[in-house]
Amino acid sequence: MNQNKLFYWIPTVLVSAMMLMSGVMYFIKPEMADAFKHLGFPDWFRIELGTAKILGVAVLLLPMVPANIKEWAYAGFGIVFISALIAHYNVGDGFQTPAFVALVLLAVSYYFYHKQGTVQSV
Repeated sequence: MNQNKLFYWIPTVLVSAMMLMSGVMYFIKPEMADAFKHLGFPDWFRIELGTAKILGVAVLLLPMVPANIKEWAYAGFGIVFISALIAHYNVGDGFQTPAFVALVLLAVSYYFYHKQGTVQSV
């Protein structure tokens, strides 16, 4: 495995694991409903975001997914991480290191996704 693939797969798997775990937790942990309420979001948004995270993980990890769909998954996760930083900060939770780390990992994954040379421009 060449270095670019390694630098692509490590952050991609880490981000995907984080998103899969949080997406599943949105459905099985009752405390998550309280967390969304704390942030000022309705409960239906928890279900919608959990579903989107699980689908986004599948899009990032499955090799047969077209590049333009993967671009949307990267954009969606980027929006999720930036929104998490803003939402938590605005309710007084302070800086959210996990969301920031996830955003950095996503950026590294995206960079090396394109660096592999197998992605066509969209």
